Amino acid sequence: MLTIGRKVPSFTLRNQDDEEVRLSDFAGSWVVLYFYPRDDTPWCTKEACEFSAGLEAFRDLDAVIIGCSPDAPSRHRTFIKKYKLKVTLLSDPTHGVMEKYGAWGEKTLYGRTSIGVKRSTVLINPAGKLAHHWRAVKAVGHAAEVSQKLSELTTDFR
Repeated sequence: MLTIGRKVPSFTLRNQDDEEVRLSDFAGSWVVLYFYPRDDTPWCTKEACEFSAGLEAFRDLDAVIIGCSPDAPSRHRTFIKKYKLKVTLLSDPTHGVMEKYGAWGEKTLYGRTSIGVKRSTVLINPAGKLAHHWRAVKAVGHAAEVSQKLSELTTDFR
């Protein structure tokens, strides 16, 4: 289980270009790591587009945005091209990283229980520690919510 102020689990996953990406690649920067169920679905698209639209504001706060789903890198490339996304997308087909971050497991949607990706987001500080965790996310407006929290935390972190 993730705990505010504690180191988050390290990971290595493939991005949309089929290149290995490690959490340690972003040491010294804030990391917004958001988990979503599937590329090119209505809510996942809205969330990715909102994060892309706000990317400059996140960069001004020394933050990188990383999305993660079970989709393959080739599907991520198609998704990025179709919507002109500016965020990095990682592929976790075995759900190993999602499990470590509490983003995989039992969930209820429209009264039906299933196993899958729990739409959630973690905010990791430049020291690699958990700064904030949104365990259940509504896609629309979430990027603005994360940006606001990041703005508050970066002021406190300095």
